Amino acid sequence: MITGLDRAAVATTVKRVVLAESRLPLQPSDVDDHEPLNGELLQVNSLGFVGMLVLLEDELDIVLPDDLFVGRTFRTVHDLIEVVMDGAEDGR
Repeated sequence: MITGLDRAAVATTVKRVVLAESRLPLQPSDVDDHEPLNGELLQVNSLGFVGMLVLLEDELDIVLPDDLFVGRTFRTVHDLIEVVMDGAEDGR
């Protein structure tokens, strides 16, 4: 659980979950924030994305409101980090 809004901890958790979804044996520090979610390294599909959001809510002890995703495009790890940060901030 993250107490307060710790961007570094959120980024590490997001990267760890994305790596698990992509089934890669790498460390979060091996993933750049601007790495595409569906590119040469990471392979996240739409079903996997939903599962990742559930995992992120559990691991970070937050609730991401459904309307947080309306009109957003998620292309990179950074995009996902930002929406989690926004959701965590809104949930405080």
